[in-house]
Amino acid sequence: MLELKNVSYRVKEDGREKEILKNVSLALDERFVAFTGPNGGGKSTLAKVIAGIVAPTEGKIYLDGEDITALSVTERAQKGISYAFQQPVRFKGLTVRDLINIAAGKNLKVSDACAYLSEVGMCARDYIDREVNASLSGGELKRIEIATILARSTKLSVFDEPEAGIDLWSFGNLIKVFENMHEKTQGNILIISHQERILNIADKIVVIADGQVQNVGAKDEILPKLLGAKDCRVLTAKL
Repeated sequence: MLELKNVSYRVKEDGREKEILKNVSLALDERFVAFTGPNGGGKSTLAKVIAGIVAPTEGKIYLDGEDITALSVTERAQKGISYAFQQPVRFKGLTVRDLINIAAGKNLKVSDACAYLSEVGMCARDYIDREVNASLSGGELKRIEIATILARSTKLSVFDEPEAGIDLWSFGNLIKVFENMHEKTQGNILIISHQERILNIADKIVVIADGQVQNVGAKDEILPKLLGAKDCRVLTAKL
């Protein structure tokens, strides 16, 4: 169970204070939770606050009843939170095998490491010993990052627009990866997305705009409203 209580986040911009998140309170314990809403509305910032990449200005964050507000990103990772960036980080000098071993917390057999790549639709023998650097495309990095989340097998996995850059890999396969991940870990998966096909697998949808929760509820309640919405404040991308 992830709980956010009155979470706010402010930054200084041109000498003035700008509020990015405004008093966000949520309780999330569903299998799949989707965050959606307009670009710049605060979705990615909220995900980073959950992962510990940025610290909230105000409010509290609880994981299974434990206050993790003051914990660093490393400490939260140790508690079982994974985060996949919208733009995956490149690591010069590390191979794909190294990255998967680090994620798993142990040296895996080559066959086991390759299995994670195969799950995300990659030919393992073509990638397992390649460096995670500029030679890989954004889509390849995105899939490798998803493979590392699979290897971590954590209780809460956060994905920021996981569909970005994977045009050559079907949405059906991506959704299957998420379903298999939940089956193996029995953990919660939080996905930031505008895509109907991803929102359609969510048990709960949270609509965020202007740094606030505008709507939250079961998919069957929220998705029809989003599909019929004409106000660009609700969605910026056609679902």
